Formats: sequence, structure tokens, C-alpha cells
Amino acid sequence: MNGSAPVAEAPGAVRLATPTGRRVLVTTVLGSGMALLDSTVVNVALPRIGADLDADLAVLQWTVNAYMLTLAGLILLGGALGDRYGRRRIFLVGVVWFAVASFLCGLAPNAGVLVTARALQGVGGALLTPGSLALIQATFHPDDRARAVGAWSGLGGVAAAVGPFLGGWLVDGPGWRWVFWLNVPLAVLCVPVALRSVPESRDPRAHGRFDVTGAVLAALCLGAVTYALIEAPDAGASPAVVTAAVAGVLLGVAFWFWERRRPDPMLPLSIFSSRQFTAVNVVTLCVYAAFGGFFFLAVLQLQISVGYSALAAGTALLPTTMLMLLLSSRAGDLGTRIGPRIPLTVGPLLCAAGLLLMARVAEGASYWRDVLPALVVMGAGMVVLVAPLTATVLASVDVGRAGLASGINNAAARAAGLVAVAALPLLAGLDPHDYRSPDRFTDAFRSAMVICALLLVVGGLIAWGTVRSDALEPEAPGGPERCHAGCRTHCAVSAPPLDPGEEPAAAPPSGRGGP
Repeated sequence: MNGSAPVAEAPGAVRLATPTGRRVLVTTVLGSGMALLDSTVVNVALPRIGADLDADLAVLQWTVNAYMLTLAGLILLGGALGDRYGRRRIFLVGVVWFAVASFLCGLAPNAGVLVTARALQGVGGALLTPGSLALIQATFHPDDRARAVGAWSGLGGVAAAVGPFLGGWLVDGPGWRWVFWLNVPLAVLCVPVALRSVPESRDPRAHGRFDVTGAVLAALCLGAVTYALIEAPDAGASPAVVTAAVAGVLLGVAFWFWERRRPDPMLPLSIFSSRQFTAVNVVTLCVYAAFGGFFFLAVLQLQISVGYSALAAGTALLPTTMLMLLLSSRAGDLGTRIGPRIPLTVGPLLCAAGLLLMARVAEGASYWRDVLPALVVMGAGMVVLVAPLTATVLASVDVGRAGLASGINNAAARAAGLVAVAALPLLAGLDPHDYRSPDRFTDAFRSAMVICALLLVVGGLIAWGTVRSDALEPEAPGGPERCHAGCRTHCAVSAPPLDPGEEPAAAPPSGRGGP
């Protein structure tokens, strides 16, 4: 480099094995990993946060869900901003925003301030999360995209899985506030690498006004439903709970009508004309609802009922980390070779078996006999599932619409986790004031694990019945990509303009369009 800053290669031409390719991958993993790490590292700190702030279970749920709410509600808008103003630019704004909000979380003197700062964190996450995968898809050579997505998924999964261990070490050491302050040095590492090595990219077809109304309606809908679910165990069918539930449904209907009638919507409903895309997103809802419930409740169960320290509870989850680290990047290649149908069926079923094994964990449980086998089976299922799921979502639509597809899938995953964290204590019969009781929490935990396992089984069965084995194969000549540049009939259904935040499909070199 001869002392000068490295010059980023042109978008779409960077090879994964080059120094620039490795720096792009590091940048995207740091950014998305920061958000994923935070979403799990906070869980292990919840008992200590509740004790320090004298908070009941509802406050702990809001500590998780305030972040998920703004993230899920605004992630499509964040992707659209990246398409219009530059994906690297919006990604970097998100990284800095997220770091500042994390710093405020660590300073929070009470539960109200903490929940508000968590909501601000979600705004930053909505800017950086779609941008991370968008940069991979827009930057790498088509032949390297599937492998890059697999590496990104695997390393991102590691960041999520290592969170409980790291969070436990911080909580038992310098204190729970450091689980938020941890994001600041990660941002400091990410920003200069992105500025030096990642080429800017945008969608030249992005135009029109941003669908702010649609984003607000989506966030308010999720917020009202979440409020009703969290408050129902304590308040029952009170006027406030019923009003919130009804308002959530009405806001959801209003969002659907708004997106249907708006000429340039945040969520073009025509994308769901792809049966493959719709099916994979239904699988995503089932799978990530179960994951959200598991990661929220498992570390609480290990601390409240089994008696682990925060560090021990986090360390207990390390097997999933190691499996994701060692095997996830290869799962993308496996899905390409054998097709995604089998991985998307076997993965959820393995995870379901792991959760049923986890339901045995209670006071006096042995780590080697009870906890470890459950986590190994759960981790194996995640390895089989995560990378092929991401690749199939991107490949289920034309290259030009893969950004929108990934944004919708991201929002579906976050919304599923949000609703699961809000609903599972209600469905499992856990009162907000009783979560510190080991016996009552264990009973609720067992019921919740069975519910989550059933969701995973449903997801696996849907995948078996709907996902095509050839979903990751390149489109045959004359397919949607060939006509995309000038066609507004076929492409209006299977490949309209790219929207929020990611870009070409993971399948080489064009994604599959249409049902």
C-alpha cells in the first residue's frame, strides 16, 4: 500500500480471498455482530438489572423488547435509506448511533431511562443491520456471495451465542452496565475499517418519498400488541390491555391497507406473490419465535432455578458457540449442494429436540447430564438451519429485489422474537411478581420450552412441504434476470426494484425469481 490508504475495489467485483474481501467481511461482521451480541448479552444481565433497579418481570421484558420493537418496526425503512443515500454511509450512521445509545444504556439511573435508551439502540440497529448484509451482497463477486453469506451468518451467530458468556463475565466482574459499554470499542474498530476498505454502493432506481407513515404504523402495531401481552399477566383483561390489543389489530389492518394503496410502499405486497419467499418467511417466524423465547428464558432459568452465577450461566451456553464457529460457514455450501429443503426441515427438528431436552433442567440439574446434551442438539440444529435459511430468502426473488427480501426476513425474525418474549410468560402462566421464585419459574420454563419446540416442529414441517430443493440453483437462461432491465410485466411481480438494504441474491450469480 506504500503508506497510502487502501483503495476499495468496485462494488460487485471484490473476491472473498483478497485482503479487501476479508476487511469487508470483518466490517460487516463487526457491525451486525455488535447488534446480535447486544441482543443476547443483555439477557444474562437481566436478573442483576432487576435486582439493582428493583424491577419486576415486565420491566425485564421491556428491556429486551424496547430494542426489538424499534428494530423490527424501522428495519425496512433503514434499508431503504441505505439504497437511496449509500449503504456504507447509512451503515456507519447506524454503527455510531448504536454506540451512543449503548453508552446511554450503561448510564441509566432507573428502569424508565434504560428502556428508553434501549428503544434508541433499536433505531441504530435498524440502520446498521440491513446494511451489513447489503454490503456483502453489493460488494462481493457473484461467485463468492454464497460463501460470504455463510461466513457472515456463522460469525454473526457466534456473536449472538458468545453473548451470554461475555455478559456473564461482565456482570459478575465490573457490572451489568458494561454489557452496554462493550459496544463502544467495537464501533471504534468498525468505523475506520469501513471507511478505508468498503466501497460505497446504492440503488440508482431508488426514488420517491420514504414511507415514514408505514414505518410508524408498523412500530405502533407491534408496540400495542407487545404492551397487551406483557401487561396481561398482571392486569388481566383490564381496559388498558383490551384497548391495546384491539388497537394493535386495527393498526395492523391500517398498515396493510396503507402499503397496498401507496404507490411506493415500504413493504410492496407484490413480493409475497413468490410462494417460496412467503413460505420461507413463515418458517422464519416459527423458528425465530422459538429462538427468542429460548435465549430470553434459558439464562434466567440457569440463574434463578439452577443457581448458576451470571458467568456460569453464560459459560454453560458455549457449546452452541463452538458449533456455530466451527460449522456454520460450511452449512451454506451444504445447502447449495443438496438444496435447502432438507436443512430447513432437519434444522428446526433438531432444535426442537434440544429444547425438549432443555425442559428437564431444574434445581439440582447436572450440567453434563442435563444441560450439555440439550445445548449440543440445539446448536447442531442452528448450524444446519441458519445459513441455508438466509441464502434461501435471498435466492427466492430476483437479484434486484433481494434487498427487500432480506429486509422483510430480518423484520420477521425480530418481530417473532419480540412477540415470543412478550407472550411466553403469559402462555406459561408466569406472574410478573413471581419470577424470582425458583419453583414457579421452573414450571413456567418447562411449559415455554414445550411451546417453543412445537413452533420449531411446525416450522420444519412447513419447510418440508413448501421449500424447493432447487431454490439455490442459478436461474436458467432467459429467466427473470434476463428480462429485468426492460420488463415491467414479469418483473413487476417477481423482481421489482430493490428496496431496503441488502442487494443481490446469495445464489450465484442471479437469484431465482417468481414462485
